[in-house]
Amino acid sequence: MKSSIFKFGVYGFIFALMVFLLVLYFGKDLESTIQVAIGYLAMTVSSSFIFFGIKHFRDHQNNGKVSFGKALLIGILIALITSFGIAIADYIYTTVINPEFFEEYKAMMLADGYEGEIPEYSSAFMAVLMSVTVLCIGFIISLLSALLLQRK
Repeated sequence: MKSSIFKFGVYGFIFALMVFLLVLYFGKDLESTIQVAIGYLAMTVSSSFIFFGIKHFRDHQNNGKVSFGKALLIGILIALITSFGIAIADYIYTTVINPEFFEEYKAMMLADGYEGEIPEYSSAFMAVLMSVTVLCIGFIISLLSALLLQRK
């Protein structure tokens, strides 16, 4: 079980880190709604390793069987590893690639007519927020994968 979690977690981590950085770097001139859509797509695709990790465990390490609970646990642990890739990418982006991100975000919000107070965010806070977002997406994918792949 540990090897499947580690193997597919690392695949998700590397994919998330590389794709998210590429999307953030090359997509920084795109419209914000398109950036958000591409970001969520990258998070969802990087979480697809959850399905393959559970399937690999079931078919190659557990004699074609896996319970719902064990599949869910495997999926959540893979999602946890993957979420660190997105968090690191987000932190690198807001500190190295585009350190003016928060000022640009505030300017965009004001230009779009936002009238409320815009809170101050740090790169570390945003990295944690992105990690939690990926964990939520990963939990949903883990739940669906566990339902589809469970076999007694």
